[in-house]
Amino acid sequence: MGFFSRLANIFRIRANAALDKVEDPGQVMDYSYSKQLEQLQNLKRSIADVVTNEKRLEMQQNQLQQKIDTLDQQAMQALQANREDLARMALQRKEVLLVQINGYEQQLAQLHAQEEKLISMERTISARVETFRTQKEMVKAQYNAAQAQVKINEQVTGISQEMNEMNLAMQRAQDKVLTMQARANAMDTLIEEGTLGDQGLLGPGSNDPLERELRQISAQQNVDDQLQAMKQQMQLGGSDAQQRRIEGPPSH
Repeated sequence: MGFFSRLANIFRIRANAALDKVEDPGQVMDYSYSKQLEQLQNLKRSIADVVTNEKRLEMQQNQLQQKIDTLDQQAMQALQANREDLARMALQRKEVLLVQINGYEQQLAQLHAQEEKLISMERTISARVETFRTQKEMVKAQYNAAQAQVKINEQVTGISQEMNEMNLAMQRAQDKVLTMQARANAMDTLIEEGTLGDQGLLGPGSNDPLERELRQISAQQNVDDQLQAMKQQMQLGGSDAQQRRIEGPPSH
């Protein structure tokens, strides 16, 4: 297959796909049904025309038969009047009319056969058209039901997509809340450990390394002073007890 043939096939495929999208099977079948009805009506008109021609030929045949009957009467009258020549003339005219009548009979036979053929055809086509009408209505109902189902599925699909988007948004919100909570907990921990205070969040000047070292030295000195005082108090308490043991119990 050449390039242009493949290109033509591609165009035909795309054209058919485009037609499938815009084509409504119900409308197509209604149009086809209307065309079949139109053809059936044309067939019925043809039958009517054949019947009309038959009736016309029968009338002409009857008229000829009346003329033949008249010629028979005239020939008899001529013989009764001893005018054999006139009787012969009448019978000769009668023979001409008989030939015409035979021609009418053949035409009538042909028209009658044609009429029967058309009537049989009309019955067959009428049955087919009726069957097509029944199938057409069934297919239209099925198509409408399928179309409604497709719309419902599309709506459900749209709802599902919206729910998925809402779930994703909810998940993002929950992740953000957890992140904020974790951040708040971390800040609380840093505040408790004094890290944020050292960064200037607990008062002015607290971020100075020198002041921090001095505060630590001062705190350590306070601890040392308190320990020394406690040791001295314990030593004084021990000296008083020893003195009381030497002096003995007080006299009364």
